[in-house]
Amino acid sequence: MSSENLEWLSHLSSLRYLNMSEIDLSKVVNWPLSLSKLTLLTELQLSPCYLPNVNLRSLSFINSSTSLQLLSLYGNFLNSSIYYWIANVSSNFVHIYLSFNNLEGPIPDVFTSMLSLVTLDLSHNQLEGGIPKGFQNLCSLESLTLDYNQLSENIEDSVKTLSCAENTLDTLDLGANWFWGSWPDLKHFSKLRELYLGANQLNGSVPESVGQLSSLETLSLFGNSLSGFLTEAHFLNLSRLRVLSLFDNRFSINFQLTGSLDMSSLKVGPAFPKWILTQTNLTTLSLSNVGLSGSLPTKFWDLFSVLSELDLSMNQIHGKLPNLSSTSLSYVNLFSNLLSGAVPSFSPKLRELYLSNNMFSEPLSSFCATQSPDLWDVDISKNLLSGELPNCWMQFQELGVLNLGKNKLSGKIPSSLGSLQGIGILRLHDNNFSGELPSLENCTGLWMVDLGNNNLSGKIPTWIGQSLTNLVILRLRSNEFNGIIPFSLCSLAAIHVLDLSHNNISGGLPHCFNNITALANNDTGIGEIIELVWKGIEREFPNLDGMRSIDISSNYLIGEIPPSIASMTELISLNLSRNKLTGKLPEDFGNMKMLESLDLSRNRISGRIPSGTQLQGFNASQYMGNLGLCGPPLTPNCSRDGATQADDNKEHDNDGLISLGFFISAVLGFVTGFWMVCGSLLLKTSWRYAYFRFLDNAKDWIYVKTAVYKAKVQRRLQR
Repeated sequence: MSSENLEWLSHLSSLRYLNMSEIDLSKVVNWPLSLSKLTLLTELQLSPCYLPNVNLRSLSFINSSTSLQLLSLYGNFLNSSIYYWIANVSSNFVHIYLSFNNLEGPIPDVFTSMLSLVTLDLSHNQLEGGIPKGFQNLCSLESLTLDYNQLSENIEDSVKTLSCAENTLDTLDLGANWFWGSWPDLKHFSKLRELYLGANQLNGSVPESVGQLSSLETLSLFGNSLSGFLTEAHFLNLSRLRVLSLFDNRFSINFQLTGSLDMSSLKVGPAFPKWILTQTNLTTLSLSNVGLSGSLPTKFWDLFSVLSELDLSMNQIHGKLPNLSSTSLSYVNLFSNLLSGAVPSFSPKLRELYLSNNMFSEPLSSFCATQSPDLWDVDISKNLLSGELPNCWMQFQELGVLNLGKNKLSGKIPSSLGSLQGIGILRLHDNNFSGELPSLENCTGLWMVDLGNNNLSGKIPTWIGQSLTNLVILRLRSNEFNGIIPFSLCSLAAIHVLDLSHNNISGGLPHCFNNITALANNDTGIGEIIELVWKGIEREFPNLDGMRSIDISSNYLIGEIPPSIASMTELISLNLSRNKLTGKLPEDFGNMKMLESLDLSRNRISGRIPSGTQLQGFNASQYMGNLGLCGPPLTPNCSRDGATQADDNKEHDNDGLISLGFFISAVLGFVTGFWMVCGSLLLKTSWRYAYFRFLDNAKDWIYVKTAVYKAKVQRRLQR
């Protein structure tokens, strides 16, 4: 979107707010003069608009606004002549944003008279010199952003210039300039929340008074020449600190922490902080999501002899893990990094292990060397693990959660998993497991079994419904299970998600679904991430609270949909598509008022879709492929009570001229006529000669007649 003229704005004399950001104004002539006529304007935002530079000193601003308070012109590549317009357009500025322009030279004194100024952003320009002395008058200043310029001044003098704002200044950003000198006196800036002094030429030590800045949330000192020691006093009162950047300096850490160090979500990377390596008395270290990248220091694992809990999750750490069996680690969280190689053996004290979203490969044989009887939670999903799953799980009798989904594991599921009587969650989905299921009937505490997207075969075991009565989620989709749905599944009274889709299951739907009380009562849901097909699209649900779903699509089910299915009034999603179901929909099918996703397509269901229910609110595609089905939303109506879509089509064809009999007659007539003529010519030589002689004579007669007519026309034209 662009504009070449702003004169039309002069007619909007009462305009107070104007925002034309991201509109191309590069061809607008004398834009400052047009804007100066808006004398009541309080906010002006033109960022970025490719505004052209104008000789502003040649323009008159007699009628300029005195009410303009917010001016945003960042990202326009304006030069320093814009200062002249700013000085004349208003005397009441509160917020000014001029970053990402071509401002050069020293910061002008035009800002020093703006006593109401709260925000000034001049970052990403080519400003030189220091902060003007007149800034000592700006007692209302809350945010001063001057980073990425070429400012060069003793940092102590710069801070003294801002002393009037020591009770209001919230953000001070002087980063990426050439400020020099030792640490400035900031102890009286009690409201300071963000302090950026990184990438300058500061030297000397950091005084302990920085610890008195109790409101500080961001402290960036990287890329200087600061020296000396940092002690506990520097951080004693910085309880709100969220971002700490200290790298590329010369100071040392001169204190020992005992117990826990949690710097999660602080931006301390990309290199691993060397000072943390000196904290050898730590028992808990949490550096989650701190921007670490590269490999861990060589001696990292040797330094923390008493460390019991380690969290380095959500970074970009790569490399291989060593044998950790000699450590004291009971909690290891390395989720979402770039770690590779084999999963090693761990400490005998290990209770929780989270290694998902990495690049671990090879079989899990090394992990089986872990002798930790208290191991409770293991998540190594979303890696590249391969080979067969070792049969060593009987040694982890306290295991409650095992998630090895989304790897490349193959072979049979080991029988030792059946000895884990206390396990609650078993997830082996999205692998290449094959063969029949081992018996898990002793794992009576299971409430989630996810074996989807494998190559498992055989019949669905009856012990699932008989022994695993606490199951809330059963996901067996995309395997090669065959046979009928065992009636014992109706004993799963607590089931919320039943997914048997994309298998080779045959037979009919059980008539006992009304026994699944969780699908009839609104009880508590489950907070667990799982993939479900929702309205035809496979989605990842981070929380299944309130979800009730049955998916038995893409099988070979036959027979009618049992009336008992209508009693599942809390059902949210039902997918029975791509089967061979027949008969009519149950009369009470519309009782499932909570249904949000329904798919009955590609079956052989007939009859009328129950009217006056939410069933008419679904898309017609969710009923398609059932030739005997009619009524909204599939068809506008049924031709008569009880008539089906197939009956209507048949009657329509019989009433018209074109029918199956018509096509058969046409084909037979063509074949008969063709062979009567052409066949006789092929079989009777004298007839064939006579036929072609006739054609030759006809051709000669037509040629002669045409030539005579043409000659007559030419003679008439010559007269």
